Amino acid sequence: MTVLRYLTAGESHGPALTVIMEGMVAGLPIEADDIDKELARRQKGHGRGGRMTIEKDHVAIQSGLRGGLTLGSPICLQVENRDWKNWTKIMAPHIHATLNERRVSYPRPGHADLPGAIKYNHRDMRNILERSSARETAAKVAAGAVARRFLAELGIQVCSHVLSIGGVYSAGLKMCSERTDSEWLTIAERAENSPVRCADSEAEALMMVAIDRAKEKGDSLGGVIELAVTGLPYGIGSHVHGDRRLDGRIAGDMMSIQAIKGVEIGIGFRSADLPGSKVHDEIVYRDGEGYRHSTNRAGGIEGGITNSEPLVVRIAMKPIPTLYSPLKTVDIDTHQAVEATVERSDVCAVPAAAVVAEAVLALTIADSLLETTGGDTLEQVKTRVAAMREQAERF
Repeated sequence: MTVLRYLTAGESHGPALTVIMEGMVAGLPIEADDIDKELARRQKGHGRGGRMTIEKDHVAIQSGLRGGLTLGSPICLQVENRDWKNWTKIMAPHIHATLNERRVSYPRPGHADLPGAIKYNHRDMRNILERSSARETAAKVAAGAVARRFLAELGIQVCSHVLSIGGVYSAGLKMCSERTDSEWLTIAERAENSPVRCADSEAEALMMVAIDRAKEKGDSLGGVIELAVTGLPYGIGSHVHGDRRLDGRIAGDMMSIQAIKGVEIGIGFRSADLPGSKVHDEIVYRDGEGYRHSTNRAGGIEGGITNSEPLVVRIAMKPIPTLYSPLKTVDIDTHQAVEATVERSDVCAVPAAAVVAEAVLALTIADSLLETTGGDTLEQVKTRVAAMREQAERF
């Protein structure tokens, strides 16, 4: 990120998670409830584990606002870990911590445990798993809530739905390349009321069955999430350098989310199997709208630049590596074969990952938009985005 930057800190069972944001414009109205709403969305979903019954996430706004408005200075947000009270001796930062209790020497296949331990020379892999845990995503969601609020002021919405879980796909939806802004928002609204964030009721039921069966077997499931950003003007991003291409930024930021293993934009990998005539979107001109496209196979981005169509992103989440019927691994103390460590975990976190992905995508879009428009206040950015839309209409 170049204009809107953020850093998170905190361990899964430490006192709290903290995020510091720098670069948000002054004059943006923010309430703690705006952020708490997003934190609550992250905690929902069929297949979540016991940690969600303990944590009731609430943000404490520590800096960067006064009277409900951003100041333009760094924003500090903090989310308390309620489970900290059960880990105070084990996770204490001072020298009196109980270091041998709950020590981890059995690395989980598919987790950061072993490569992280080797990299940082930790004989207790708890020093790795506490930070690599997806609990850190609560801080991302808090920061993303601020970015979402900023984008909403500009008429830009970020939404998502779950396309598949454990190989069960939602089949009752129109192709993503044919959906309008309003259709995307309708799908998201239906998904919001689903235990698995799926807008297809038949697929929803089958997904829940698949999750329950995986739980009975001590296994875990991943899935595919589809996201859209509506209301974007022409001109966010740039073709002039790779690090300014919006699709490149999105791909990198999506892959930074724990357990995400694949990203595609628009029809993505399908485009490799089709002729160009079935891939590229024909351009049309409509009075009152300007230049648009007859389809949206590109997913709203051409040459790294938004083209005013819905921006469509699809991400693949692997199954969580903590299994209650653990895989084989090696004890780092004895080098003997053992079963992997079992930490409290989810069976399926795909619905929660959709909320996290919305937050990260909002942060990416907000950063690229601010780089394009400049501006230190909300009103300045509003004026410049309006000018971008006007230029495209009269071009």
